[in-house]
Amino acid sequence: MLELRILSPIAKVFPTDAPAACEPRFSGLRGEVISFQLAYRPLPDSPMADRSFLRLEIESPAKEFIRVRRVKWIPVRQGALMNADPYYINGGAPGLYPDPLIDIPPHGLRTIPKLWETLWFDVKPDDRLPAGDYPVVLRLFDEETGDLGGEVSVQIHVIGAQLPKQTLIHTKWFHCDSLADYYNVDVFSEEHWRIIENFVRCAVEHGINTLLTPTHTPPLDTRVGTYRRTVQLVDVTYVDGKYTFGFDKLRRWVDMAKRCGMEYFEVAHLFSQWGARCAPQIVARTRAGMQRIFGWDTPSTGAAYAEFLDAYLPALLDELEALGIADRTMFHISDEPNAEHLDTYLACKALVQKHLRGQKLIDALSDVAFYDSGAVEHPVPANNHIEPFLERSIPDLWTYYCCGQHVDVSNLFVAMPGARTRILGAQLYKFDIKGFLHWGFNFYYSQFSDYPIDPWNDTDCDGFAQAGDAYQVYPGRNGQPVDSIRLMLVQQALQDQRAMQLLESLSDRETVLKLIDEGVEPITFSKYPHDDAYVLGLREKINREIEKRL
Repeated sequence: MLELRILSPIAKVFPTDAPAACEPRFSGLRGEVISFQLAYRPLPDSPMADRSFLRLEIESPAKEFIRVRRVKWIPVRQGALMNADPYYINGGAPGLYPDPLIDIPPHGLRTIPKLWETLWFDVKPDDRLPAGDYPVVLRLFDEETGDLGGEVSVQIHVIGAQLPKQTLIHTKWFHCDSLADYYNVDVFSEEHWRIIENFVRCAVEHGINTLLTPTHTPPLDTRVGTYRRTVQLVDVTYVDGKYTFGFDKLRRWVDMAKRCGMEYFEVAHLFSQWGARCAPQIVARTRAGMQRIFGWDTPSTGAAYAEFLDAYLPALLDELEALGIADRTMFHISDEPNAEHLDTYLACKALVQKHLRGQKLIDALSDVAFYDSGAVEHPVPANNHIEPFLERSIPDLWTYYCCGQHVDVSNLFVAMPGARTRILGAQLYKFDIKGFLHWGFNFYYSQFSDYPIDPWNDTDCDGFAQAGDAYQVYPGRNGQPVDSIRLMLVQQALQDQRAMQLLESLSDRETVLKLIDEGVEPITFSKYPHDDAYVLGLREKINREIEKRL
């Protein structure tokens, strides 16, 4: 009738490739999401070999803690770049790849002749579920005839301890204009606010605790001389040579973010990307009406923009303090500057730093000269350029990846094996990384934001990047976000890091480090085992050691 196989959460199932089954036992702590998959296909010559609607039945004492979704395939044109390493699925070749996780509508399960389909299960135990083993029996029936197509059992082992609170500061940059453009709504209309909150809540649920806040339109990924749609929370008025500011939208933003569980905030970059040569886009109400008063035609260190910063930053900081988030708000100068921009960067920093009141200045960059010169006290190097920063024992070091980190290191492209994405958790723990940044939670544009794309069908942003680099969440119906396998894999990586922190609290750091490197060449950000067994086995070892010490 049906062939069934239980799979780990790092497996990726393709339509015609038979997946390798794993041991149907999964363990985890209270408060974390324990995931597994069920792959199925109709057996030849069975009544279900043609298209049949299916009904899923779950029998388990832990049933109320189980969520099930269907894995959907998406088209991938550019899975890997030309000079990519071999550690990609099918070499990153074009094809249909599994990624979105969609809720199952009525009559939403069916067999497709000769093809594998996959269901994704999440178990999230809380204090109501005592420690111990919980059987989960899964049955698939023919919806029309009621015939049993197949049955399989899984064991969920709940450890009697709570996953500790996440200490990692984690941001994936949030793009409000993408949501307005995709759903065709006015910026900061009531419908836009509703959609934004849905997506922010989704981010928090997956371990993203820091929100890029468009106090002014973020000067990111924009072609020189062009402008992205204005998403400016702070109202600026410029009349008779004087600036005044309104913060009603910013207050609503912060209230919404807190309601969703956000803990930290990032003020939009104060200067243009890739060198800080220009001011960002700022619009203001003037006697002539609403006008763009700064942008690509404004030198970053010119007197006009300096005068604006002298008025804007003190007023903004007063408001952040009134909102109770000043000590949890970070600032940026410019994204991804390099050595040739150092002098300009320092000049821009001088305009900003005199106004800051202990807030951190952080920027994604890869040239250690920015740290050595004192230009950046809190650098965020890419994970393929992090070694010189590690050698300097920089306190509270962050790291990031984006499309440029595609050789050897971990990333979250659709065509990367799940183990390559999830290894991040062990790396963050081993190297005591305090913050992690990624540029695209929901970027639905072509390169330089020239035009919108459909993320369901254009996964590489029309050739801009490897499939999936620009977003980990899909825009679903009615303004609801749709999770991805990759978003879940990063969440699991962060859960691994937190479990390691729990074991450290029960033993010591050396115990955890020994488990990480046990039986393998010591892992770095670019060298680590490429097989699924290492990532899954490491977490099981961590879990067993936690139980031994409880």
